[in-house]
Amino acid sequence: MLITGLILLVTMQITAPPPLTATEIVERMVARDNERLASLSGYTGMRTYRFENKRFNKRAEMTVRVVCDSAGGKMFEVTAEKGSGFVRNRIIRKMLDAEREASQKGEHEQTRIIPANYDFRLVSYDILDGRAVYVLEISPKTKNKFLICGRIWIDAEDLAITRIEGRPAKNPSFWISSVKVVHRYAPAGQYWLPVMNESHAKARVFGATDVTIEYSDYVTHVRDAQASAPVGAEELSQ
Repeated sequence: MLITGLILLVTMQITAPPPLTATEIVERMVARDNERLASLSGYTGMRTYRFENKRFNKRAEMTVRVVCDSAGGKMFEVTAEKGSGFVRNRIIRKMLDAEREASQKGEHEQTRIIPANYDFRLVSYDILDGRAVYVLEISPKTKNKFLICGRIWIDAEDLAITRIEGRPAKNPSFWISSVKVVHRYAPAGQYWLPVMNESHAKARVFGATDVTIEYSDYVTHVRDAQASAPVGAEELSQ
C-alpha cells in the first residue's frame, strides 16, 4: 500500500498534458522543431557503435567523432575500433558512408516525422522518464526503408520527440526477415538530441543481429549574434 501510495503521489505531481488532437500536437511539434533547427548552426559529438551476431560469434565496436555543419552535412572520424574487421569495414563504415551521403544531399526533409511523410493517430497520454508525453501512432505515406511504422512519444512540455519505436516501412533487404528499432532522445540544453539507437534484425541466414549506437559529449553551436563561441550542452542546461 505504501508503494502504491508513492506511485500515485508521483503521478499526481506530474502535470497532465493539455487535451489536444493529433493534428494539434503534430502542428505544435513541427513548429517547435523548426524553431530549434533554425537556431542550431551545427554540433559535434561522439558515437559508439556496437555490433553483435551470436550465431557466427561476430562482434565489433567503433567510436566515432561526428561533425554536423550548419547545412546538416555530416563528417565522421573514427577514433577507436576493435573486433571483427569484416563487420567494421563492410557494415559499420558502410552505415557511416550512407549517412554522410544522405546528409550532404539534403535528404533530411524526406525522412522527418512530419505530415508530408506520415499520418498520425493519438493513442494515449503517458509518463516517460518522469515527464508527461503524448503517444502517437505513425504510418508512413510511402514505402521507404528510412521511414518507420510504429509509435512516437512526444514530450508534452517541449513538444519534442523523446522516443521512436517500430519497424522500417520497407524491408531493407531480402535477406532480412524483420527489423525492430528503438530511438531515444534527451534534452541537451534547448535541443533534444539522440542518446541511444537500438536495432534488432532477424536475417534468413545469419540469424539475429543487434546493433546499438550510443551518443555522448555533444557540443552545439547556436545561431546567435551574441554567441561567438560554441556552447556545450552542459552550459545550455544552466
